[in-house]
Amino acid sequence: MAENSIKGRGAQINSKNPYLKDTYVTEHIEGLDEPLLSNKATTFLKEHPKKIVNKIDSPDLRGMYSMNPYQGCEHGCTYCYARNTHQYYGMSAGLDFERKIIMKMNAPTLLEKFFDHKDYTPEPIMLAGNTDCYQPVERKTGITRRLLEVFLKYKHPVSIITKNSLILRDLDLLKELNDDNLVHVNISITSLDESLRQQLEPRTATSHNRLKAVEALASNGIPVNVMVAPIIPSLNSAEIPEIIKEAAARGASSAAYTMVRLNGSIGEIFENWIHQAYPERAEKVLNQIKECHGGTLNDSRFGTRMKGEGPIAEAIADLFHVSAQKYLGGRKMKPLNLAVFKRPEKGQLSLF
Repeated sequence: MAENSIKGRGAQINSKNPYLKDTYVTEHIEGLDEPLLSNKATTFLKEHPKKIVNKIDSPDLRGMYSMNPYQGCEHGCTYCYARNTHQYYGMSAGLDFERKIIMKMNAPTLLEKFFDHKDYTPEPIMLAGNTDCYQPVERKTGITRRLLEVFLKYKHPVSIITKNSLILRDLDLLKELNDDNLVHVNISITSLDESLRQQLEPRTATSHNRLKAVEALASNGIPVNVMVAPIIPSLNSAEIPEIIKEAAARGASSAAYTMVRLNGSIGEIFENWIHQAYPERAEKVLNQIKECHGGTLNDSRFGTRMKGEGPIAEAIADLFHVSAQKYLGGRKMKPLNLAVFKRPEKGQLSLF
């Protein structure tokens, strides 16, 4: 990274929020006696939303619900598709996304209310489909742990995705859920190159610790899918076989991948980052991403946006499938159990 880069952060800028009419800028910096200062520390904001579970309407992910106990993510992954959602809160998808974290403190209570609705029938719920439910602040808040306690109480299936080894803190609950086939864990491993990981995902767990998490979960019989995601051509695409090999050696049940896509403000954030982090190959990477998405960094087309198209995307798909067959052939995730869902008795009767 350049000498003037912001250490420990993925984004190096606060991109403009298209929903805001006014914003602070330094258009004429030569006229300032002192630079425009901003708070570099992470700020945590408490929110009490009215609902926590959302139906996934995307044709690419049918038949699931999602929930996110946090908005914003201190992990700071430069490519994160969730960055754009921070703009709905009046903040930037750039540095604000990883510096201003919203904590949904009443999430466990809302989940219980959702399960208690008389018309609800169980469907798999993705925990942290947007931002990571095991990001650093979870050590203090324990919101995710309390959510898992609700899932266990109602015998409801949950699929978790994270890139933080903090998930092992909750191994006791995960084991109980797994006794009834109620949990899937997805561990995201983008790179085994620590130099790349530190710049691309600055506040995540190391790849070594993520692999240790895979091993610890798998050794307890908990099904683990490794997300080799996102694949960024000419940055981490060559690592696909090694990541799958290492994950398989530690007991992973399956693997999946997605192609990077840089919608909305993420394109500006990523372009700024890669020109600082890898100036010698920035244009090559950006051009190859465009080749996978019809000539643009943005791609919202259902059916193609997750995998891309064209020769580069096809070569990546072939490499992934050959590697998965070689190292994971015959393995698969066991299905989640929807048959044991039950609502605990409420009120005075529950005392007897």
